[in-house]
Amino acid sequence: MIPPYLMSKTIDDGLRARDTSALLLWIGALVVTGAVVAILGILRHRTMTLIRVDAAYRTVQVVTRHVTRLGSTLPRQVSAGELTHLQAGDTSRIAQTLTITGPGVGAAIAYVATAVLLFQISAVLALVILLGVPAVALTVGPLLGRLHGAENRYREDQGALTALAGDMVAGLSVLNGIGGKRMFAGRYRERSQALVPLGYRVAAITSWVQALTACLPMVFLAVVTWISARMAASGAITVGELVAVYGYVAALLGPVSFLIEGADDLPRGLVSARRVIDILALAPAPEEPRTLIDAPATPSPLHDPTSGLVVAPGKVTALVGARPDEPRAVVDRLAGYTGSDVSWGETQLSEWDRTALRQHILLADNDAYVFAGPLRSVVSGRGEHSSEDIWRALHAAAAEDIVEALPDGLDSHLENQARNVSGGQRQRLQLSRALLADPAVLLLVEPTSALDAHTEATVAGWVAQHREGRTTLVVSTSPLVLGQADEVAYLVDGKVRATGTHGELLAGQPGYAELVFRGSAETPAEAAVAQLVEGQSR
Repeated sequence: MIPPYLMSKTIDDGLRARDTSALLLWIGALVVTGAVVAILGILRHRTMTLIRVDAAYRTVQVVTRHVTRLGSTLPRQVSAGELTHLQAGDTSRIAQTLTITGPGVGAAIAYVATAVLLFQISAVLALVILLGVPAVALTVGPLLGRLHGAENRYREDQGALTALAGDMVAGLSVLNGIGGKRMFAGRYRERSQALVPLGYRVAAITSWVQALTACLPMVFLAVVTWISARMAASGAITVGELVAVYGYVAALLGPVSFLIEGADDLPRGLVSARRVIDILALAPAPEEPRTLIDAPATPSPLHDPTSGLVVAPGKVTALVGARPDEPRAVVDRLAGYTGSDVSWGETQLSEWDRTALRQHILLADNDAYVFAGPLRSVVSGRGEHSSEDIWRALHAAAAEDIVEALPDGLDSHLENQARNVSGGQRQRLQLSRALLADPAVLLLVEPTSALDAHTEATVAGWVAQHREGRTTLVVSTSPLVLGQADEVAYLVDGKVRATGTHGELLAGQPGYAELVFRGSAETPAEAAVAQLVEGQSR
C-alpha cells in the first residue's frame, strides 16, 4: 500500500509543485520502499516454502510414528492404497493450506490500511472500492461452493480408486493364480471411466473460477479508474491522488486473490486433515502380558483350531486356498499377528512374549520392507552372518546370479525397497533373508509369484532342501512349489477340506486340481496322472 501513496506525493508535492528537493525526497523514499518490498517478497516466499516443507514433513512424521505403533493392526484397518493416496495428495494439500495464514492476515491488514488512505482522498471512492472489492470476491463464492462439493466427491472416489489400484498391485500374483486379474482389471476400468465425467465437471468449474478470478478484478479496476479519472478531470481529486487510487486498487487485487485462494484451499485442507486424523484415531490392539520366551524342547506341530490346519514339525507343508484372503488369515494366526487359539506344541501363542515369538516363528511375505544399504546387511537383517552362510541362503533362493551381476558383490548398495533390481530379484533377496534368519518355523506367502517357471522350480527344490528337518509352511497355488511339499492342505471356506501329497490331492479333489491348474494347457485329469507318474518314478 505504501508505493502508491509515495507516488502520489512525488507527483503532487514534487512535479506539480515544481519542488526539486521534495521530488528527490519522495523519489528516494519510493526507491527505498521498492527495495524493502523486494526483500520482503523474497523473505515471504522463503517463509511460505519453509512452512509448506515443514508442514509436510511433520505430517509424514506423525503418521509414520503412529503407523509404526499400530504394527500389524494397520493392514486390517487401512489398505495400502489409502496410505498411498494420503502420502501422494493429502500431505501436500495440508501443507498448502497452512500457507494461507500469513497472506490472509496480510490481506486483512492491507484492506484496513487502504480504507484509511482512501477516506483521506474521497469518501465516495473509498466506499466504491471497499465495497466493490468484497463484491468481486463474493461473485466467485457460489462457484467455489460448487467446486468444493464436486472436488470432495472426486477426491473420495479417487481415493477409493487409488486404494483399489494399490490392493490390486499388492495382490497381483494371487490374482494371476486364481484367474481373477481380468475381472479386477475390468472393475478398475469401469470405476475409472465412471470417474472421468466428474473429473471433467471439476475441471469445468475450476476453469470458470480461474477465468472470473482473472477477469472481474480487471473489470473492477477499469471501472474505478474511469470514476477516479472523471473526478480528477473535474478537480475533485488531484492527479497524484488519481495515481494513488489506481495503485491502491491494483495492490488490493493481491490480497483479494489471497483471500479467494484461501477460501479455496481451506476446505481442501480440512478434507485431507480429516483423513490424517482418521489414521491417527486408530488404536493398536490391546495386549495382555506374555511371558513365554523359549521354544518347545522337542519339534512340535503348529495347530490352528479355526481352520483345522496342523503344520507338521520338520516338514514342508503347503497351504492352498481358492480365496487368497483365507490362507492369509491362517498364516496371520499361525504367526501370532491376530488373536486366536493357535497352539505350538502344548502351549498357545497367546502366552508368548511377542518379541520372542518373532524370533522363533517368522512370517515372510512380499510386503516385507527392504531398507537401503549394502546387500550383505540387507540380507543379514539384525544378525551377524558369515559370507558362507549368506551364500548358502542366496543359493537356496537362486539369488547368486543377482550378487554376481552387481559391481561390488555382497558389498553392493541396494536402494530403498531394492529399486535397483527387478521385482523377481527383489523377491529372491527377500526369500534369502528369510532363509538366513533360520527360524524354528518359517511361514512363506507366495515366495515365487514373481519368478519364471524355470527359476520357480529351482527355488522350490532348493528351499525344500535348505529347510530339510525344519518346520516350513508355504502358501502357494503353483504346481511347481506344491510338488516339492511333503504335505499339502487344501483350504475351502476357511477350513481344511483335505490333506495329502500334491499328487494325491490332484487325483482325489477335483476342486483342488481345477484351482492349481487354472489357465494351464493341461486338463486337471491329465495333470493328476502326470503328477502320479512323476511321484512313482521318484
